[in-house]
Amino acid sequence: MFSKALLPFLFLPLLVRGADRPNVVLIICDDLNDYVETLGGHPQAKTPNMKRLMDRGVSFTQAHCNIPICNPSRASMVFGLYPHTSQLFGFEKWQTNAVFKNSRTFMDHFRANGYHTLGTGKIMHSGERKEWVEYGNDADYSPLAHRDGKNVAHPDVPSPFRDDFESIDGSFGPLKKVKAPFSWKSGTWRKLEDFKYNSEEDRDLTADEKNGQWAVENLKSLAQSKKPFLMGVGFIRPHTPLIVPQKYFDRFPLESIKLPVIKRGDVEDTFKRTVGSKEDDRSGDRGSKIYDQLIASYGGDRELALKKFIQAYLASVASVDDLIGEILDTIEESDLKENTIVILTSDHGWGMGEKDYLYKNSLWQESTRVPLVISAPGLTKPGICGQPVSLIDLYPTLVDLCDLPKETGKNAKGRPLDGHSLKPLLAKPDGGWTGPAAVLTAMYKWADYYDPAKQNYALRDKEWRYIRYENGKEELYHVAEDPHEWTNLALDSKHEATLFSYRESLLKRIPKSIPKPEVTADEWKDRYFKRHPEADTNKDGKLTWAEHKAHKNLKAKN
Repeated sequence: MFSKALLPFLFLPLLVRGADRPNVVLIICDDLNDYVETLGGHPQAKTPNMKRLMDRGVSFTQAHCNIPICNPSRASMVFGLYPHTSQLFGFEKWQTNAVFKNSRTFMDHFRANGYHTLGTGKIMHSGERKEWVEYGNDADYSPLAHRDGKNVAHPDVPSPFRDDFESIDGSFGPLKKVKAPFSWKSGTWRKLEDFKYNSEEDRDLTADEKNGQWAVENLKSLAQSKKPFLMGVGFIRPHTPLIVPQKYFDRFPLESIKLPVIKRGDVEDTFKRTVGSKEDDRSGDRGSKIYDQLIASYGGDRELALKKFIQAYLASVASVDDLIGEILDTIEESDLKENTIVILTSDHGWGMGEKDYLYKNSLWQESTRVPLVISAPGLTKPGICGQPVSLIDLYPTLVDLCDLPKETGKNAKGRPLDGHSLKPLLAKPDGGWTGPAAVLTAMYKWADYYDPAKQNYALRDKEWRYIRYENGKEELYHVAEDPHEWTNLALDSKHEATLFSYRESLLKRIPKSIPKPEVTADEWKDRYFKRHPEADTNKDGKLTWAEHKAHKNLKAKN
């Protein structure tokens, strides 16, 4: 038994102020679902380094994103606010959001309170640099296959899949030497450069490898500094295109790939296909289209098609795991290991054919569930936590662990954080939670403006998942007995009381309908430009009223 007098010293690394404040390393992968060892998403997942972190930290097995698509999920996470609080449900610039303008990202909050902040890769969806003191590499989805001046799908991917979904979602396969007219490119959308690949021994580094190298080099330097730091490392994989070195594909021979547990016809009692947007494929039924076209591209052979994609996904996860291992090695081989919090997570998951769906942006568990591991020296009691939590809980957790001011607004208009600190669960994974019992997740749907009351939402607690779509359609799954969410009990009158209870609970957590804001003529024109960039005939990046009128007249004639 420890003496009560010794208790303060047991937690010393995380409680002292000033120079001894803990460092933080946040590792965020892109589109990483539960294909991670210990999470049970796929029995062949090989992630020894992620497991190493789990073994020394707390692994939240029911962590969920707050909206399962990149831009709004990452914005929600770094600001600690629900999408319905900010009204950012889509791909609008977070920099111009009325709520975010008055709030601080957790990176900015750390910087304002004496931390050296540095990041690299994809942490936010855009505009990362200004939030950090130092920044390494911009988000880069390469290596990208290239042909005739255009990014294209990997040359091994068959049609029509490669044509319909092109260089990003339609591309997967091993990095290899290609023959003209194909080549490899790297860089951001605005600045592509040649990517050299002659062999594994004679090639350029991938974007993820560059970010891993950057993190390792900076960690070695930071280990000599006494100033506390916050480092963010954003890996692209396993976001599509699923292109990584051949050695990672070799770890998962195609003939040995196991398919996920899928119930045929499972989609028939769901309603995802009843909502969406004609203006934006990503908010519509893209996942069903990807699934159908992938299978069609392999001659209707569902097993072969899914094995091909899953092989590439597992290979991509393994490639990131190796890079995470290098980061962990660097921390553990230095003095940083005694005072550095390490967090691993993802912005959202990815469906792998369940419910005939192969994409993100659904309210089913494959899209909403993410890995979340936190290792805090001196505090974490290694173990598994099954309490449903969400990504907006990261910000208040970091504030708590690093003893930062709880006021995170830039001014009086700044919103208080929506999330709850996970610190009690780090010391006691099986208890101590003071947040809501159910995680709240919204779903992206393209719109001219976002009325929070007219979106699609899910609640997930330990026993149930409840989904309510904007059109009133509902799904209800007893996940305690139906972990694959196969049976929609919303259609069963025996569960009417449970359905009513969750419906009422959801309606209490989201705001009532708000009026559509007035839009100025220029704002309206800008939105037209966003939908029709081809209207900018002189390609100066702006839309004049004359160009707007000319394009509308052309559309009317056609």
